[in-house]
Amino acid sequence: MRSAVAVLAAVVLIAAARPALAQGGSAQQGAALFSTQKCTMCHSVAGKGNPKGPLDAIAAKNKGAHIREWLTDPEGMRAKTSATRTPAMKPMKLSPDQVDALVAYLTSINSNTPAAADTER
Repeated sequence: MRSAVAVLAAVVLIAAARPALAQGGSAQQGAALFSTQKCTMCHSVAGKGNPKGPLDAIAAKNKGAHIREWLTDPEGMRAKTSATRTPAMKPMKLSPDQVDALVAYLTSINSNTPAAADTER
């Protein structure tokens, strides 16, 4: 009986860890997309990219749904938020999986990480 409980506990732990592992992979894919889509032309993370558009604290200020809206409808979000930064964010041709990966990456950014903290000094 004791081994059955241990096996059940192991199965539950593995099942709980899967989404976190999947998100980690997605965040890594998102980091790569952030670079290949040239997001650093207008934005920066951990001091890399354009310092006029820092995203180090984006997850602290925005939920994933809000970030997703910016990625899928930047013109609509510019109007909705009365954003005035120029140039305006251009619409990007991204697949739903790419948007998911970028959202995973951007929501994984923690302004308290060593790299982000270095840029705040």
